[in-house]
Amino acid sequence: MKRIVAFTAVAVLAVAPFAGGSIAQGSAAAPRVSKVGPSPTQKVAGPQHWCGSNGITCSDPATNWDEIAGYAKAAAKGTNVTPYIGHDEPMVQFFSNRPGTGNDVTFQVRLPKEPPTLPRQDGSGGADTFQQRATFWLGMQLCDNEGSPNPDGLALTGHATVPCTPDSDTNVYANQNKNSSHYFGLGPGQGFMEMQFYPPGWAPWPAGLSCTATKWCSALNIDTFQDNANTGDLNNNDCLNTVGPEPVNFAFTTKTGVASSPANPQHPEHFTPDLKNDFLMNSGDELRVHMFDTSHGFTVTVNDLTTGTHGSMVASAANGFGSPIFDPSATTCTVALHDFHPMYATATPNGRNFNAAHTGNISFSDEIGHFEYCGKVRNDAIGSCAKPLGDDTNDGDVGPDPAGDDNFCLPASASTKVKIGGCLDTDGDFDSVSYKFTWPGSISNPVADQLLNASPVRFTSPSTNGKYFEKMAFESNISRSESDDTAFRVDVFCQRHITNPADPHPGVGCVNPPPNSNFYPFYTTISSAGACWWQQGGPYIPGTTNKFGGSAAKEYGPLRVISYPTAPFGTVTTRYNDFRSDTITNPCTSG
Repeated sequence: MKRIVAFTAVAVLAVAPFAGGSIAQGSAAAPRVSKVGPSPTQKVAGPQHWCGSNGITCSDPATNWDEIAGYAKAAAKGTNVTPYIGHDEPMVQFFSNRPGTGNDVTFQVRLPKEPPTLPRQDGSGGADTFQQRATFWLGMQLCDNEGSPNPDGLALTGHATVPCTPDSDTNVYANQNKNSSHYFGLGPGQGFMEMQFYPPGWAPWPAGLSCTATKWCSALNIDTFQDNANTGDLNNNDCLNTVGPEPVNFAFTTKTGVASSPANPQHPEHFTPDLKNDFLMNSGDELRVHMFDTSHGFTVTVNDLTTGTHGSMVASAANGFGSPIFDPSATTCTVALHDFHPMYATATPNGRNFNAAHTGNISFSDEIGHFEYCGKVRNDAIGSCAKPLGDDTNDGDVGPDPAGDDNFCLPASASTKVKIGGCLDTDGDFDSVSYKFTWPGSISNPVADQLLNASPVRFTSPSTNGKYFEKMAFESNISRSESDDTAFRVDVFCQRHITNPADPHPGVGCVNPPPNSNFYPFYTTISSAGACWWQQGGPYIPGTTNKFGGSAAKEYGPLRVISYPTAPFGTVTTRYNDFRSDTITNPCTSG
């Protein structure tokens, strides 16, 4: 079923101006349209998204733009916030109550290798890594006093903003009773760090997702939701028009640890790679990634154990990291430079993210559903596809979300190596390359699988001071992507709203795997050189030791009720944003 959405297109330079909409199931409201010029980031990279970037860097928000109480006021002022882009993010979360597990974590990662068969424009060739995923990342929660849930609290709620104490479980505010001293709507401000890795071979940043034709790159990425969850107030209009409601700090990992451009949200030039200084890696390399705190800020080091090279980045004021000041009454957006630090001392389930669809802290996640074939790109405001291919041949899905997903497209000529055109918008009908038998181990014939599909990304369980985390869980936000603000061409939209607001039949239409998909990747384990490694793909990867049920439906488990603070003060909204397994003893701790 094709969902019909009425809207008026206002093309202004390179901006995608639709502040598009999510509403409780059954409502017929159409997305609103803003009429403003491009932000600084759009001048650098073209059509942008919710988080003032090319969309790859965004965290997946728990709520959509127009669900926030302050949306109508902001829209009336002509804000420049484009639709929720969303990501489908299959994730592994890790838990431990040992000191240091919230702020000093080491992973080992083995980068995928591309298949010998090159991709073809008609979809008949192999599937490279950039077609499976826009990025994969390692996560950790950080302090940001300008972030949700209660910035500018004294003025807006009568409850002063609680400062975030770095590396401390005093920041755990998990009580849902508004009269509690640790009501979760009054907790310290948060920012979520994703240490992202980008595959080679396609169109380069900032409009694309690669750095070079053959080398991987990585970036330290911090997303901060800037709304007062208790009142719905958003930041001032100048901030919304320049950095968005989810401003992003971003810096490519470099050989020296010095950012090539200021990392804070007012400097979109940081999205352009500096290949002389950026740290680059080869497909197949084995990495040791250490994420930890220092007196000068949260730090990530990447040691390439294959080549003996090293890259790093420090989330410091010296590298231009900082936060837009949350001041809804201001007329100018001001950024305060500061060092970022981890939020928690341990990695317990209560030390969670209260803003995103996912709730995880220490985690590994993939970011899939961002590549559809396109033979010709229009020169319009959303980079729409004039010649959709693959499953959309002769039946294109031109947007914006949620009307279609053949948008934010780039031609074959833009690619650094593999000369195929494609679109990077969220796949709202789950028919892109990510949802085919294009993952390692998804084809039962091992010869065909290795000829056509890239090798799996592999990673160890996280460790602190040489000890692995004791607990873990699988989680996927499929249901968040199946709701009516993103999905289309599905028989029944996922009714994910349980309370405040409530859909007529919560849970109906929320399915795993998603509709129209042929395959959905999941996690398995393998033993290599005496160590246990996680890997992502299908059930047929040679040497697999544990398949966790052998399918996405069995691994990710049932729908999970997730609670968030919302307006007015003391109100709790509950949603089916994720499928989530039980928390179990970590089975992958050897090596």
